Formats: sequence, structure tokens, C-alpha cells
Amino acid sequence: MFKILDKEHFSENVVKFVVEAPLIARSRKPGHFVIVRACEGGERIPLTIADADVKADTITLIVQQVGVSTRKICALNIGDSFTDVAGPLGKATHIEKVGTVVCCGGGVGVAPLLPIIKAMKQAGNRVVTVLAARTKDLIILEQEVAPWSDEVVIMTDDGSYGRKGLVTEGVESVIQREPVNLVVTIGPAVMMKFVSILTRKYSIPTMCSLNTIMVDGTGMCGACRVSVDGKTKFVCIDGPEFDAHKVNFDEMIMRLKAYN
Repeated sequence: MFKILDKEHFSENVVKFVVEAPLIARSRKPGHFVIVRACEGGERIPLTIADADVKADTITLIVQQVGVSTRKICALNIGDSFTDVAGPLGKATHIEKVGTVVCCGGGVGVAPLLPIIKAMKQAGNRVVTVLAARTKDLIILEQEVAPWSDEVVIMTDDGSYGRKGLVTEGVESVIQREPVNLVVTIGPAVMMKFVSILTRKYSIPTMCSLNTIMVDGTGMCGACRVSVDGKTKFVCIDGPEFDAHKVNFDEMIMRLKAYN
């Protein structure tokens, strides 16, 4: 059992949990995820580890309510426990000093972006973070990313906070004013697709973290398969991060609609 030590609502449907998980906290790296079950017989839900505290033996998870299982998770309170938290899973993010890195996140995609922002900054990069959402209330983790970013750009669809516009407009404004050596994009599949189209135009290497349908998280079920550079890859063991310019986003978006 994995005890919940803290809980915070970012919005009506987005909740942050701090969970006691000492072994995962010690071994986790940026890019890793866990698979969580709220109760016996519950659905397996993949969640990226947004943060970890080795001294406190905790990991931080961000959950968005989108169905029955995530509603059960978000209904848990401080003192309750997850039945299972399995991980860390997936491949860790490749971190190195490359120069200027633009990290752009949409909605809850900022959660897996946070540890990457920290690691990129610690590696000596200039980090510009672009946070995007439909409206002000859906911008999350702004205070957490700020200390690790040389600049934070906020984009909202309705203009209620920061600049009015799409995430691609925020990213392009940075590209047009200074050399950018790498772009990292995490968020809805359609957002990552258009960020990839934009950066391909400028020939900027781009990394994305995919959020496919996932079941077992160990490569056995094949539910999370995607086409990368014309080859089939499993997000749970080959990813979750890939060269965005090689991902077949149209196929991925179509498969994400399978259970609609």
C-alpha cells in the first residue's frame, strides 16, 4: 500500500498527490512513469512522476479526471492509500548540455515536463518554458517551473492569462528571437503534432513524450504501440520519449479515439 501524504486540487478535474514510495523515489529519473491502481480490481492507470523527494521518500503524481478510474483515484484523500504503484517504468530522458532548450507543455503535460526542465537546467542549459492551456485556471505548476527556467512564457487560448494564442505561437516567438538548440514538447497529441510541424520548418531537434493508451506497461500487451520512423514501437518500454519528427501523430491520434 502506498500512503497519500498530501493532496492539492489544481482545478476541478486536476489533482496533485504526494505519495509515500521510497524505492521509487530513490530510483526514478526524469521521463519515468508509474502504473497506479486505486483499489483491488481497479484499472491500471499510467502516470508520469512529476517530482520526487528522496529525503521524504515521496513521489508526486498529477491526475486528471477523465473517466471512472481516474475519478476513483481523485476521490482518495490524505491518509488513504493506493493499492499499487508500480515503477519506475519507461526509459529516462536523455539529458545533456546543448545550449538553449525550449520546454513546452500543454495542460497536465506540464507534470512530466517539470523534472525535465529541472534536469536540463542543472545540466547547464538556458531553459525557456512555454506553458499553455485553454484558460488561466488550467495553467498548472507555474511556480514550480519558474525557479528552473530562465524565462516562462504563458499562452492561453482565451487570453485570460499571459498571451492570447496557441502554444506554437509562444514557441515560435522564442525561435524567431534567439537560436534554439532543442525543443521538448509534452501535452495533447494534436499539440505535439503541430509543435513538431513548426520545429521541422526551422530544423530544430524536437523530443516528445507520448501519452498512448497503455495497459500493462511492460511491453506485453501492445496497446501502446506507435509508428516511429516507419517502425512499430511500444511507448511503455521504448519510450515514452521519441524524436517528434519521426512519430506518426495522425495514426496515434486515430488510435487514441478507439474508446471514445
